Amino acid sequence: MIRDNRLTKEQYDRNFSDIHPPFETRDAALVDANRCLFCYDAPCTKSCPTGIDVPKFIKQIATDDIKGSARTIFLSNIMGGGCSRVCPVEKLCEGACVYNLMEEEPIPIARLQRYSTDRAMQGKWPLFVRKPSGGHRVAVIGAGPAGLSAAHVLSREGVDVTIFEKEEKGGGLMTYGVAAYKVTPEYCAEELDYILSLGGITVQYGAELGKDLPLEQLREEYDAVFLAFGVGLARRLDIPGEELNGVVDALRFIYSIRADGFPSVPVGDKVAVIGMGMTAIDAATQARRLGAGEVTLLYRRTEEEMPCTKAELEIARLDGCRIYWLAAPCEVIGSDGRVTQLRCEKMELGPPDASGRRAPCPTGETFAMDVDMVIKATGQMPFEQMVDAGGLSHHGGKIETTGLHGITSLPGVFAGGDCVNGGKEVVDAVQAGKLSAAAILSYLQTV
Repeated sequence: MIRDNRLTKEQYDRNFSDIHPPFETRDAALVDANRCLFCYDAPCTKSCPTGIDVPKFIKQIATDDIKGSARTIFLSNIMGGGCSRVCPVEKLCEGACVYNLMEEEPIPIARLQRYSTDRAMQGKWPLFVRKPSGGHRVAVIGAGPAGLSAAHVLSREGVDVTIFEKEEKGGGLMTYGVAAYKVTPEYCAEELDYILSLGGITVQYGAELGKDLPLEQLREEYDAVFLAFGVGLARRLDIPGEELNGVVDALRFIYSIRADGFPSVPVGDKVAVIGMGMTAIDAATQARRLGAGEVTLLYRRTEEEMPCTKAELEIARLDGCRIYWLAAPCEVIGSDGRVTQLRCEKMELGPPDASGRRAPCPTGETFAMDVDMVIKATGQMPFEQMVDAGGLSHHGGKIETTGLHGITSLPGVFAGGDCVNGGKEVVDAVQAGKLSAAAILSYLQTV
């Protein structure tokens, strides 16, 4: 049965405590910082989408230059604090650490990154000085990682930036779409305040592109426009029974946890989560931590093809989530308007498809499982109608850009992040914002 407020406050606090706790003492951080080999042409830096100079910031920690360390991080990634909490570092910087080749534990780069950035944010250290305003005005659509990254780079160079955000809070998926045990809403607000403390950046909330903000009007009022509104339309399963009560979208489920608080979010006794990406894992683990008795993840391929990392999968397993591989939903069955069962078809893998992974093929054999809640986590679709109405060239709703710098088909309009790539990591969005900001600065010199 679906109901809210299943647990006590103490249980919620324990279940949603920080999954990656910080260093408790300076000495503990120094021990790991001094393990670093400070590699030349470091593979950890190469594997970071934002190119953080990892050996440099760790060396600065080792020499007690925490301000310098934080600035090194923020210069490459202004959301380095948040990324240290949510990045899949096992396939990025820490996965590239040379200690892995020695069969030793890699340097805990994310934890060291958090050590420096947390101290900077808690101390409100002014690590950047904004250049005097040069009179140029840029509109940024979306206060998520890409938009905030671009805004910070532009403002540092004296550009006046206005961010338009359709939600009531900034931060994008960092605020609304990540598991609460990875990063808290309070931290997201603190990070946003720190970014905006530079000055020269104004945020207008409750303003949505197309609905409240015609793109053509923005182009007339601003010298340039940067589109960073992400993706957000939940992909449908397109199976019978999908409209039954108890069938919910994963991002909406996670959004409710972040926006309404743990006791206010209804969760079932027997929950099925469709998908195996990071969002699916976040939805499954949080359903379990909200008090669900059974949580089952269903994925139409095998573990070898899953989009989430092995570390994320291990979190779900440790939380007691069950996993059915090679299973795809084919019908949601209900009674009195509510879901009671999920019927699935067993799959087998055929030749590779367009994604490069072996394609799942139906076997004709089905099975049913009793459930009272189904969470859909099969990806998101771009805002195709909105993009098309804006007159932008696009591919299935994903905005087409030139090269890496976010130049769109409309003069003075740039785009980056999930609205271009269809959905990647937070750190990728930050880098897209940086690159687009560089292109915008070059463009402003010509207008």
